[in-house]
Amino acid sequence: MYRLLSTFVVTAGLAVAGPALADRSDAGPSDVPAPIENAIADPARGDAAADDERRKPAAVLMFSQVEPGDTVIELIPGSGYWTAMLSDIVGEDGHVVTVLPTAVAEKHPDALAGIKKMAAEPGHANVEVVTVDADALSSIESPPADLVFTAQNLHDFANKGMGTITPQAFASEIKPLLADDGVLLVNDHAATRGTGLAHTSDLHRIDPALVKKQIVAAGYRFDGASDALANPDDSHKIKVFDEPIKGHTDEFIYRFVPTSD
Repeated sequence: MYRLLSTFVVTAGLAVAGPALADRSDAGPSDVPAPIENAIADPARGDAAADDERRKPAAVLMFSQVEPGDTVIELIPGSGYWTAMLSDIVGEDGHVVTVLPTAVAEKHPDALAGIKKMAAEPGHANVEVVTVDADALSSIESPPADLVFTAQNLHDFANKGMGTITPQAFASEIKPLLADDGVLLVNDHAATRGTGLAHTSDLHRIDPALVKKQIVAAGYRFDGASDALANPDDSHKIKVFDEPIKGHTDEFIYRFVPTSD
């Protein structure tokens, strides 16, 4: 059970999980649990696999502690890059609820149609697509989640189009959905520390220190960080979609677990 392993060391200025759960960007076949390895190797992923070198799915998924049989809530799935692998990993006994906030679904109907198409494909019967207002995430109907997974989009919640939802408000909405031993995994593009929410709209970045502080304030324990997607050469001053940083931003990956109230 990967979820039982949680020790801490300090690497590159971040508290990260110990050898079992630290940066595994160099993990080989013998290091990666079979469900994760098989999900990454699934030929049905098609062109999505071309992004693996930069997105380090083995490292991220191991750090998330996702396991077969889990219930996963995924927020803003985009093209479904993570959705397909999460679906494969949790398997027939698991469930993936992939969530598009209403504002996103209305602005990008093609994204909603695309993820619904994926959910209808063979092998993804365990995927449920849900739309809900961004400030009403706690209304999602799901068994207690073993994992809530958000990749590259926490900053979007803080923007006007989503209701200007702070990381603390976001985490408070999510908490009732998590199992007592569940995990909230947050991955996003890093802004310069100390800038808070100042660049969530123009640069699509968010201050990692603020994220950590506010989620802990919402009733969580910080459970580790991975530097699998870190890039020390990123100035943090360039929009994430602009060259030369596109696809190579400095990204933080934080893991939190809910505390008892």
